[in-house]
Amino acid sequence: MGTLDGQVAVVTGAGRGIGREHALLLAAEGAAIVVNDLGGAQDGTGAEGSPAQDVAAEIVAGGGRAVANGDDVADASGAQRIVDTALAEFGRLDIVINNAGILRDRVLVNLTEDDWDLVVRVNLRGTFLVTKAAANHWRGRSKAGEEVRASVVNTSSESGVFGNPGQANYAAAKAAVAALTQVAAKELARYGVRVNAILPQARTRLTEGAFGDSLAAKDGFDRWDPANVSPFVAYLAGSSCPISGEVFVVGGSRVQRVRPWERDPGWKLQTEGRWTVTDLEKAVADAGVPEGQKWTANPGKAAR
Repeated sequence: MGTLDGQVAVVTGAGRGIGREHALLLAAEGAAIVVNDLGGAQDGTGAEGSPAQDVAAEIVAGGGRAVANGDDVADASGAQRIVDTALAEFGRLDIVINNAGILRDRVLVNLTEDDWDLVVRVNLRGTFLVTKAAANHWRGRSKAGEEVRASVVNTSSESGVFGNPGQANYAAAKAAVAALTQVAAKELARYGVRVNAILPQARTRLTEGAFGDSLAAKDGFDRWDPANVSPFVAYLAGSSCPISGEVFVVGGSRVQRVRPWERDPGWKLQTEGRWTVTDLEKAVADAGVPEGQKWTANPGKAAR
């Protein structure tokens, strides 16, 4: 008996890395899996069907149910076909794991429009389109009188929530995924759908360029094994999970909730009527610059 017996899940970007581990674990827990992967490189170029086919074959060989899908998550018709594949092959859809993502890292001044557009397209637009296609299906079931208990788990990033230099495009897209998660959770609750997001910490193709050998496996417990992330994803996916609208850092042995944007009661300026710039200068000086935010010019660097 698995925790997801009888459920059907779509996992995007499931041909390699974290997505592959999600697909394998959800299948081991009893879910039938649509293994979606375009099979492109980490920068979004190219396409190859074999990664998705290999994972689906591995699941079937282990006694599970799976089908490969090579549609593009960021194409509206492709996103709909991903959902339709679940319905055609397995007769239902209960879980969507939005994991597909790419990187094109450059500092802001060197970032091209193509770098920006493609990263936002896959990471944000792809999450939106697949979620929308699934949500329309669940709304239809709910309006027909069926009790729906569905789940979406999105993949954001610590880069998006906390900011990482050299990843303006990726960070912006992943920050938007975190915000989309909160909005979708509020909107889709009426249809029986929960929506959460994770910020995974793991060794993948996308992290190798940024961290190199620092994430290599060492003796004992492998802190950076992508398989460490999947159990919490499977928990969030399960119909008995009560959590929605939340974002969690997940990696190694740790799961930690991330607080959403919140007003800081310790730093607040108030006056009667409208502020003047002069009064604001004095008020900020009196209140103090928020910790960690005081700006200083880079010493020894000429302005350019």
